[in-house]
Amino acid sequence: MENQKTKEELNKEVVVRWFTHFWGETVDLSIVDEIAAPDMLLKYSLHEPRNGREDIKTFITDFRAAFPNLNFWGTADLIAEGDYVVGQWEGGGTHTGIAFDDFLAGSLPEATGRKMHFTGTTVLKVVDGKIVEEIGLDDGVTALTQLGLIKTV
Repeated sequence: MENQKTKEELNKEVVVRWFTHFWGETVDLSIVDEIAAPDMLLKYSLHEPRNGREDIKTFITDFRAAFPNLNFWGTADLIAEGDYVVGQWEGGGTHTGIAFDDFLAGSLPEATGRKMHFTGTTVLKVVDGKIVEEIGLDDGVTALTQLGLIKTV
């Protein structure tokens, strides 16, 4: 009998592809159409929630236009159970591009040169090979402080 991959192994493979081609060093927008569910929810504390493929593409396009060297990577093995995959990550970028007003805490004028580097944990729900939600808890206070949107005493 052949070795069949488990649902959890298959879901991890989907998430690895998403992390590499969506959040990695370069973005390939075709990955959104390929493995994001049509009504996918993308939610992090730094930004308004995004719903659906086109909204998610707009978000990442604008984010990368503001932070051209944006890059996130995994820092631990993925954990999977049922439909859920959990990953730890770190990353960031330098704001050398367009003005950016997507942070809930405020806006950045064009090309501030400020760097952000922070960490987080993300839970993704994968159903039938499609990501239906990505909900992350990030160290937004660190990122926003580095970007000058939160002042420290």
